[in-house]
Amino acid sequence: MKVRQLFLIAILWVCTYANAQNKQLLYDFTEVPQSLLINPGIETDFKWYSGVPILSGLSFQIGSSGLSAGDIFAVDGLDFNDKFRDQVINGLSNRDEFSGTQQIELINIGFRSSDPSVFYSMGMYIETDFVLYWPKDYGILAFEGNAGRLNQEFDLGDLKTRIEAVSVFHFGINKRMNKKLTLGARAKIYSGILNINSTGNKGFFVTREGQNNIFSNTLDADLKLRTSGLNAINIAADENALASTIIKRALLGGDLGLGVDVGFTYKFNEQTAFTASILDLGFIYHSSDPKNYTLNGATTIEGVEIILPEALFNPSRDFFQDLVDNVEELVPFQENEKNYLTFRPTKLNASLRYSFGKKLRAKGKDDCDCDIRSTANTIFPKYLNSLGGQLYVINRPRGPQAALTAFYLRRLGHAMAIKGTYTIDKFSFANIGLGVNFQAGPVNMYLMADNLLAYQNLADANYASLQLGLNIISWGRK
Repeated sequence: MKVRQLFLIAILWVCTYANAQNKQLLYDFTEVPQSLLINPGIETDFKWYSGVPILSGLSFQIGSSGLSAGDIFAVDGLDFNDKFRDQVINGLSNRDEFSGTQQIELINIGFRSSDPSVFYSMGMYIETDFVLYWPKDYGILAFEGNAGRLNQEFDLGDLKTRIEAVSVFHFGINKRMNKKLTLGARAKIYSGILNINSTGNKGFFVTREGQNNIFSNTLDADLKLRTSGLNAINIAADENALASTIIKRALLGGDLGLGVDVGFTYKFNEQTAFTASILDLGFIYHSSDPKNYTLNGATTIEGVEIILPEALFNPSRDFFQDLVDNVEELVPFQENEKNYLTFRPTKLNASLRYSFGKKLRAKGKDDCDCDIRSTANTIFPKYLNSLGGQLYVINRPRGPQAALTAFYLRRLGHAMAIKGTYTIDKFSFANIGLGVNFQAGPVNMYLMADNLLAYQNLADANYASLQLGLNIISWGRK
């Protein structure tokens, strides 16, 4: 593989070395149009909006559970090998992970129908998603070997990883059913750029006392590595061909799939609301460039056996090669180009919100219950303050992964809103986040960051996140 292609793959890995897609700062932040992508059933009061291409929605997240860069690379006088053994080999479990996403919006627009209770949104974004669970038993074998571990079975199922880059074309409908209920749905077409996954592995390796030799080694393996798009990227002849291949696969020339988002907002009363959404309930069928690798079979060996007197009459026989051939026959490594199906990492969001304080009224209309943006779609007024809690769950190869968030939203006049969050998940028990939304006429800008306490020393942080965007919004005030 050429250096530039290895560099591309490395960039994809770096971009996706991130947290697991939780956007708690953006969720239910209804001043920001991109919140429709997290819950298509939010309450909307826009007449129309248009994101600035590429700048309308950027999110970068990076994190790991159980380990930070400072744990290994800190200059503390300790031996690197000792720290690696203590912190990584012995310190991590097979449930610790490096995982997450990165997302770049290319197009995002929305507009209200002639029926003011209906709002449409559509666009395209590119997303990368990565998860690697620490393969603990593989790490022990690689770092320490199997010496002194007689009868210990090393679990080959510890290897679970997935990396993918996909472009998403979407179209959403948001419908206010009545004063209490707003529903939303979003249809998605996926165009897979790159997919590498190895998640369904099984088997073990164990060393026991032998009968014909001191030790016997048993390998029982059912390992699979499936890829799509990697071969097409690899064979690109030059930089132009590489760019053309990626663009083609992003624009519906890759692996195609379908998905849907659904969500709703239910108002118990003017001040209390419950919201929920399910995102990326869908699949991708990988058929454009599949290349798969398997290792399947079982064998027990006791090392090289030299059989006498046969070895004396055939001194040129390579008994070690016989051993290798025997292992390869019983546990064959094979390649194939079979199509395969993957499911998207489905996400669930739910929140309970209570709003209080002074109602936001339109300027010059102090004696009416009008919202700051009085449109035909406004039902309930907004309040200066909102607080509540949010649950987030994502489906991962080792089962559901959850996060709990408490939030407080404060609106400052007509031009600014600030949201603060405190999140508990497997990456951190002290994740404090802050999001700010600015409105200058029709220009909307937002900036959001997570785990602010960790910015004092990023090397010791298990998680960091940044989201930003730029939109043009019209409310069609009346």
